Amino acid sequence: MVETLSIAVIGAPAVGKTSIIRQFIYHDFCEAYAPTRSRYVYRPAVILNGNMYELKVLDVPPISAFPSSSSQEWLDLRCRGVRNANAYILVYDICCVESFEYVKMIRQQIMDNREGSSSEVPILVVGNKRDLQRQRFMPRRAVSVLVKKTWKCGYVECSAKFNWHVVLLFKELLGIAVARGVRQNHTSIRLQGALQRNRCTVM
Repeated sequence: MVETLSIAVIGAPAVGKTSIIRQFIYHDFCEAYAPTRSRYVYRPAVILNGNMYELKVLDVPPISAFPSSSSQEWLDLRCRGVRNANAYILVYDICCVESFEYVKMIRQQIMDNREGSSSEVPILVVGNKRDLQRQRFMPRRAVSVLVKKTWKCGYVECSAKFNWHVVLLFKELLGIAVARGVRQNHTSIRLQGALQRNRCTVM
């Protein structure tokens, strides 16, 4: 039996959501910016602490708001599966305060509108573009304290461009999700089905 975990990756335009996902799965980075216009699902398999997990990673296009109901979720193709995700990665650009405000809004809406116990769902806030450190709008420590102490979320900074801390952020999120026993959407599948050519191994 292989556990399946659904992870929704959400962020404002041009923060690097897709780049983070593609670095994690394919070790690939594209310099040219291509906006995410429709929801895309990636299905890598990972190993964490000797256990295998199949991930359903939802690359969510920029949305104006987190869906407040199941009917709203299904009316907007971009939001399919977002409300019932096992965990969330909220990405912002450390050089763009507007992208951080977007993450702040989405995080609050998750807490207000998600079905079930929203306080138990793992949320990891990710500051991307660490390679542009000198242009950041707020010191890392100040953001980390706000996110961890006030929002009660995990926090990691990364550089999708240089593949820095990309594996770490997924490992961090998976560790939180597994520790909290977030497995309500698990599915039994054949082991060989998870051993795909593009699988990822998190050690």
